Amino acid sequence: MALLEVSNLSISFGGLKAVNEFEITIEQGELYGLIGPNGAGKTTIFNLLTGVYKPDTGQILLDKKNITGKKTIEINREGMARTFQNIRLFHNMTVLDNVKVGLHNGNPYSTIEGILRLPRYYKVERAMNEKAMELLEVFGLQNEANFLASNLPYGKQRKLEIARALSTNPKLLLLDEPAAGMNPNETAELMETIRFVRKNFNMTILLIEHDMKLVSGICEKLTVLNFGQVLTQGDTATVLHDPQVITAYLGE
Repeated sequence: MALLEVSNLSISFGGLKAVNEFEITIEQGELYGLIGPNGAGKTTIFNLLTGVYKPDTGQILLDKKNITGKKTIEINREGMARTFQNIRLFHNMTVLDNVKVGLHNGNPYSTIEGILRLPRYYKVERAMNEKAMELLEVFGLQNEANFLASNLPYGKQRKLEIARALSTNPKLLLLDEPAAGMNPNETAELMETIRFVRKNFNMTILLIEHDMKLVSGICEKLTVLNFGQVLTQGDTATVLHDPQVITAYLGE
């Protein structure tokens, strides 16, 4: 069953077509890759999907619901979460509190209950602490729960950002170049983490990545972008041997 269906998605900036009639269908449970040269429009597409930008044309269906043009928080509550190429953590908050931010997005108690510290507030906070710690244990971050996020090494900051995204209980997880800035050992560990998340959270994942070893190692399907347009789509092995891809993306 299709979880994400995008059709005829386009946006222009100052008369320049950044994304032109983009289309993609991602089935429930797939690990799908979106690749292309710098400036091809990959992150712009993520911004369109998550409500950062509103498309000029097109439609976005998430689990058959039309989320086109909705606000980011509304899209998140419908079941889409993301990470960013440049890590966006709350660096002056603890590791635990970063994850709890995502849990709070589900409106667990009212503003009045929080201000007055009513009994429900304490009950919900205890439950959120437990849930956040469970997520941190998944990523091996439980011992750093009370550290400031800014004090984590780079690789663990990447993991924390994924844990925070998962705390919103998404159906679809968007990962924007999660291996950026990682050394080979960190990249290999990240690949195992992504596989674990997919299997154990029953997660559908759309991945932007430049690391071809990572993409070919974990993604079943790929869409290749060039100048804001889909160059080719299909099974990973087929796409990576497409002469158009070799010329436009690999530069051979």
